[in-house]
Amino acid sequence: MKQGSAGPVTIDQYIAAFPPDVQKILQQVRMTIGKAAPDAVEAMKYGIPTFVLGENLVHFGGFKTHVGFYPSPSGIAAFKKELSPYEGAKGSVKFPLDKGMPLALITRIVKFRVQETRRKTAKKTAKKTVTQTAKKEAR
Repeated sequence: MKQGSAGPVTIDQYIAAFPPDVQKILQQVRMTIGKAAPDAVEAMKYGIPTFVLGENLVHFGGFKTHVGFYPSPSGIAAFKKELSPYEGAKGSVKFPLDKGMPLALITRIVKFRVQETRRKTAKKTAKKTVTQTAKKEAR
């Protein structure tokens, strides 16, 4: 990217900025996430590809030597053992480009995040319904 440019607006533009071999890997990660979360919407947030399902579900990004995967701290904690071979932090993990992407693991993490997000949404909806009902009854 040239300095001063606004950056990619779409995931396609983002991926196109990488060398062909990395593009292929990023497309695999994108397709894997899309299959695991078919109701999620693709977006660009924080300058990287993001899948949204009412809230940010997961992000991923390409780097010189790895793909960064950001499934939130809960996604990392839930798969701590499986992610132990990889470098990471509280809400992220680095998958080295030269080791092959653990697509099955990415699928499991994304499905976990879908379930987690749907539970949160259901709780918020239930709470909102109870509050609205209480307000109506108070009238």
